[in-house]
Amino acid sequence: MAFTGNYDEYFGFASDVDAVIYLMLVNDMIHGLYPEAISIGEDVSGMPTFCLPTRDGGVGFDYRLHMAIADKWIELLQLRDEDWRMGDLVFTLTNRRWGENCVAYAESHDQALVGDKTIAFWLMDKDMYDFMALDRPSTPRIDRGIALHKMIRLITMALGGEGYLNFMGNEFGHPGKLISHSNPVTRVLLVFSISTNLTVYSLVDIALTIDLFVSEWIDFPRCEQLLPTGKLIPGNNNSFDKCRRRFDLGDADYLRYHGLQEFDQAMQHLEGTYGFMTSEHQYISRKDEGDRIIIFERGNLVFVFNFHWSNSYFDYRVGCLTPGKYKIVLDSDDSLFGGFSRLDHSAEYFTFEGHYDNRPRSFLVYTPSRSAVVYALVEDEVKPMLSEY
Repeated sequence: MAFTGNYDEYFGFASDVDAVIYLMLVNDMIHGLYPEAISIGEDVSGMPTFCLPTRDGGVGFDYRLHMAIADKWIELLQLRDEDWRMGDLVFTLTNRRWGENCVAYAESHDQALVGDKTIAFWLMDKDMYDFMALDRPSTPRIDRGIALHKMIRLITMALGGEGYLNFMGNEFGHPGKLISHSNPVTRVLLVFSISTNLTVYSLVDIALTIDLFVSEWIDFPRCEQLLPTGKLIPGNNNSFDKCRRRFDLGDADYLRYHGLQEFDQAMQHLEGTYGFMTSEHQYISRKDEGDRIIIFERGNLVFVFNFHWSNSYFDYRVGCLTPGKYKIVLDSDDSLFGGFSRLDHSAEYFTFEGHYDNRPRSFLVYTPSRSAVVYALVEDEVKPMLSEY
């Protein structure tokens, strides 16, 4: 059956009870034998209790994959910029149960296989072949693609869940003459459960990486295949031509890929410094369809996204919760990340009282077109007290 979200549909024989029990047993075993392990489930049905501990009657996963986000980005990338809806995007990013940890990702292996395109290729298409070198002039398509690629990743990380995932081979994976590989940074136990009846697929051990940006497809060596229906599926003569990835592109400081990799590292550093993804405080104060602006708070950070293709806004008022002085801690328009450096990072932003966008305070900023800027509250330094003696 097709699950609609009604809880009555899940707790009965419409679900594969044996599969659910198996997943509970697997998670109980994983966490019993390896308490430090993390289990992540993939489920398209929206199964309730998926991330509750087995001792509480749940399936026992620590996280679930937020699978709708990648599909939403591919949907939006096939539309004109003018047809993007800020409210629809925010709804997809935040459409999850309170307290249920989700791993967000902007794209997955689905977008890297033959028949689909990665986000980078949707954005920049064939211009990637000739205009990614810094000694060549850029094009409007490249400028748009680099700007939106950074914004897409940051808003996915900031609003999409409590974890963020880059799929190996999905970003710096341009087929080329050299074969290279990525270095795993961590390992997790991942259980796949597919389709609406929670059929168990497999238990696997995977590596998460920090590598980015596919420009073409992945095509594994294969021969011709004759289906039982008599249909012939052509092969590729067992070619390895597109079964490789150029992860060295991100390290090449003479290519625009380097700025994209630097931005990914900056995003990870931002999370490591402020821990906003695990903060319970999240408030979306603005989803402006006319200005194409999205503003929200997460933890002690204020995120300002301007998706407008041409309009930049001076003295744009940003609502906030905490009074004080704010500073820029991440700017997608920084030249380090392939941007145009339209902001002064030494500027300070002071709040003033008065309700705005349902927030008790606000401050004024300059928000350039197609940019994402993160502001952090500057905590007052405690001055040492002088001794009387």
